[in-house]
Amino acid sequence: MRIVARLLLLCLGFVAPLAVHAEPMDFTEKLDIGISTDEISITSDFRGADLTIFGAIDGFNTNLLAQGKYNIVVALEGPKENTTVRKKERIFGIWINTNSMTFELVPESYSLSSTRDIETIAPPGDMNNMGIGVAHMPLTPIGYIGDGSNLTEFRDAFRRLKETTGVYQRDPGGVQFISSSLFKASVRLPADVPNGVHIVRAYLFRDGVFVAAKALPLRVVKTGLEQAITRAAHEKPLFYGITAVLLAVVTGWLASIVFRRD
Repeated sequence: MRIVARLLLLCLGFVAPLAVHAEPMDFTEKLDIGISTDEISITSDFRGADLTIFGAIDGFNTNLLAQGKYNIVVALEGPKENTTVRKKERIFGIWINTNSMTFELVPESYSLSSTRDIETIAPPGDMNNMGIGVAHMPLTPIGYIGDGSNLTEFRDAFRRLKETTGVYQRDPGGVQFISSSLFKASVRLPADVPNGVHIVRAYLFRDGVFVAAKALPLRVVKTGLEQAITRAAHEKPLFYGITAVLLAVVTGWLASIVFRRD
């Protein structure tokens, strides 16, 4: 019995330290952010804008900060909606849509800034779990997708199209520390930024491990003529359609008179 008891104590001596290391880490750092404005007005001559985000790390470790172990990622996510990607193929000399895939609730716009390339900040698996970055954004298909063999193709096409048109942007190095714990980030709103509530998200990483996050809303509203046209298109679609057709007819008639050759 004594031998058994000693073996049990010996086993507990090995197990106990493992249990201590298995406990989750308790971080003392906190993240605070603020934005230069909480509302962006879109007029007819809107050509895009830069949004500045200021932030601070509270409860930081001085040694880790001096070693550059802290990294910040800031993302500006636009309103989410279902988006369809269509594949075109040339058949008998004509380009036609042959296949399509719809992804559920993806941001209409997305701008990312970070202290450095996010692929070097944290493991890809962690970025996937949090959906940080264009490459790690969750793209969930809706409806029948067959055997799923073309899922990667449509996801890559979606990301490529969004980045090519400038709706999705990234800026490694766009976040900079301006003092020991204060940082500044700049994210870009494209010229065709969607109307609605956008979300500014900031993430704090310490030596490759996610520590804290903060989020703030940003309203993007259309004003003046842009607002009137948008409201008419949504609230009075029949009147809007008739007006658009009449305007096109009148414009064509005037152009035929001005450029008529006698």
